[in-house]
Amino acid sequence: MGQHSNISSLLLFAFLNLFFIHGNITGAVARHLLETPVPEIPKPELPKVPALPKLEIPTLPKPGLPTIPKHEIPELPKTKFPELPKLKAPTMPKPEIPELPKPTLPSLSPPYKPATP
Repeated sequence: MGQHSNISSLLLFAFLNLFFIHGNITGAVARHLLETPVPEIPKPELPKVPALPKLEIPTLPKPGLPTIPKHEIPELPKTKFPELPKLKAPTMPKPEIPELPKPTLPSLSPPYKPATP
């Protein structure tokens, strides 16, 4: 059972070694890229576009809104409903339930146990 802990620690050790080796390679590549000179790229000259003349938009007078007449809605008379008398629900008499006698359980004798030698 002790062998399993050795295998897991070896796997952890191998993983850490691979991680550090890979980290050193990427660090060296990054350092190399930082040290290499980058030639400057000349910026292209854009041709100048002649300015466009401003167009004048004629102002138009605001049109007046026509007035809409409001229609009068006639009030309808409220209908009166006749009052209905409240109905009383008939009550049912409660039925009398006779009490049932409690059942008696027969007494049981203890089970037979054979004598142990």
